[in-house]
Amino acid sequence: MNNPTLDLIYKHTSVRRYKPDPLPASVIETIITAAQCASTSSNLQSYSVVAVTDIGMRVQLSELCGNQAHIREAPAFLVWCADLARLERVCQLRGYTQVTEYVENFLIAAVDVAIAAQNAALAAESLGLGTCYIGTIRNNPAEVIELLGLPRLTFPLIGMTLGWPDKQMNIKPRLPLQSVLHWETYNRTNEDDALYAYDATMIATGIYKGRQVPVPGKRDEVEDYSWMEHSARRVSQVLRIGLRAALEKQGFSLK
Repeated sequence: MNNPTLDLIYKHTSVRRYKPDPLPASVIETIITAAQCASTSSNLQSYSVVAVTDIGMRVQLSELCGNQAHIREAPAFLVWCADLARLERVCQLRGYTQVTEYVENFLIAAVDVAIAAQNAALAAESLGLGTCYIGTIRNNPAEVIELLGLPRLTFPLIGMTLGWPDKQMNIKPRLPLQSVLHWETYNRTNEDDALYAYDATMIATGIYKGRQVPVPGKRDEVEDYSWMEHSARRVSQVLRIGLRAALEKQGFSLK
């Protein structure tokens, strides 16, 4: 199938090395305009983006986000925020009281952020730019909120580096389609076979650089570090336990 859009999507990879060349404001505006074309719940458009190009600000954000070098090196860093503050003003102007204390209200904004950000990433890649999502923007939300001057009822959910790639990263294989696509009902038939096959594929890429770990239940045996080991370790950790308090402080009660 000759489809340039699919070709672009299939070539996606995160970029963590950037050239120092600055990005014209018009390029960033074009990318955010593309983000605005994304689907949004009830056309509420409950998100905002803070584009940070100042090197001093990027250094501070890098420190708040685990000292990731590509945040400093990329000429632009986009902070995608759930935003109910604008709708708060809309309600004030029209004589209504916005409901913000329930999980659903926050989820609407969070989903809007994710859909818009992915539109932006695709638009950026179509222009030859590279991006990398930064989840560690949520490591120190209070400090990020203060640094960016975010008002009540906004919250930084995703960071995104943006710039001209200095080094193109290899495309990571994804899970087999059968692992994520279910017909009619959720089907776990042959799930383990698919997971082990994907593990082997990921090991073969060399991403894990030949690391070895003990075999579960057999401490005297070792095996190659794999996607399953990596993922199990990741989701076994307790992370960002202060998020609820930070969200509540910003007006998201999550009842």
